[in-house]
Amino acid sequence: MTTSPPADVPRIKARVTELLTESGIPSAAIGILHHGQITEFACGITDVETGEPATPDTVYQCGSMTKTWTALAFLQHVDEGTVDLDAPVRAYLPDFTVADPVASAEVTPRHLLNHTNGIEEDYGEPGDDDDVYERMVANIADAPQVFPLGHTHGYSVALGYAILARIMEVIDGERWDDIMRNRLFDPMGLTSTSTRREHVDETRAATGHVIRSLEEGPIVTPVDYLPRAFGPSGAVTSTAREVLALAHLLLTEGTAPNGQRIVSAGSVREMMRSRVPVPDPYLLGQEWALGLIVGDWHGETVYATDGSTIGQNARLRVLPDSDIAIAMLTNGGPRDSVYRAVFNEILSHLNAVTIPDLPAPNPALNLDLARYEGCYGRPGTRYEVWAEGRKLFLTLDLEPTQAEFLHRPSRITYELLPVSETQFLMPPADPLEDTQTLAIYDFTGGAARYLHTNGRVNPRL
Repeated sequence: MTTSPPADVPRIKARVTELLTESGIPSAAIGILHHGQITEFACGITDVETGEPATPDTVYQCGSMTKTWTALAFLQHVDEGTVDLDAPVRAYLPDFTVADPVASAEVTPRHLLNHTNGIEEDYGEPGDDDDVYERMVANIADAPQVFPLGHTHGYSVALGYAILARIMEVIDGERWDDIMRNRLFDPMGLTSTSTRREHVDETRAATGHVIRSLEEGPIVTPVDYLPRAFGPSGAVTSTAREVLALAHLLLTEGTAPNGQRIVSAGSVREMMRSRVPVPDPYLLGQEWALGLIVGDWHGETVYATDGSTIGQNARLRVLPDSDIAIAMLTNGGPRDSVYRAVFNEILSHLNAVTIPDLPAPNPALNLDLARYEGCYGRPGTRYEVWAEGRKLFLTLDLEPTQAEFLHRPSRITYELLPVSETQFLMPPADPLEDTQTLAIYDFTGGAARYLHTNGRVNPRL
């Protein structure tokens, strides 16, 4: 990949700086890959307390973008014939057990990769030692099902990819962190990408920030790094340029920028084409593939991978038909409106398709509101859906410590505006928020069984 800055980088950079200031995000690093050429720049500061300027070499936490890296390493094993996407997990971890006997016997790597396994994230306190993923698998013997195996899409924040990591550890005889370095980072020539906090060059690392009000502005995050349990799901740190190396691999069906073949073309095609529908298709994408989100932008298929830690965020969009990839790493947010504005600015410059707007509500719908009413949730999360007159509302219960830190009420109410019989818009209740989307669906037995938002599924309680 070569660097070739477009003529209007100063205009794009000025617009990004303006958006960061408006939203309270301290900095962003942007990378653009177009026809094999890279444009990269950074705006803002890495830490509000030091004022250190961000540069294209600044390292950010990528959060759940890590899942795409873990999926690629797993697909290497598929290429080698040591695993099968559709074989039971027990073929590789004979003692694998959860509360549901069907899931215990039949869950496969494909279920884990596309988030249809349904296993509750009930893995206890596995610690931060090298055996953390072995412990997580051992700790879920009594974990219940959020939904039956394969029944719907429901994002697994940490557990699903920890199981995949443990399978690889057993096969390779080394720890997941070493697997990622030996199988991906080193062969791809990536010198700024890592999975362990001890390996990050702190002089180049962005500090995460949260924002409680526009008046106060961004403050340094109270949590520097996610626990090691989130490793295969959220531990990768990288630069915008090296995130584009991941995009290059997808655009070339398995080849790194240095010419090394990392995975087979067949595995990349399988990664992109093996998909399940997402009940809430508007926020992230209509389908979930093997470690990738899949969207339709005005008829063009777009692949995405996103991530958030407590104070840092990452976005990557890959448009194969246009031979374009855009990465944005920030140390504040997330703000969906900022990502949309930045990417649309760049896409418009490249004469490419832009991100579709959210749909408009449909006032002509005559919904039976009683079918939606009720409480939905998971451990630590509770939503109450209720009707008043002909309107539907949702009340979210915040965890008390989180509410206190963020200076927010412990219960926040939103109006739900129907787009269809199952999909809704949720306008913001605070200036720091953007419009959210959700689905309330599966009316087996009359009342809805699930609420799906931000990729996560919450069953009726």
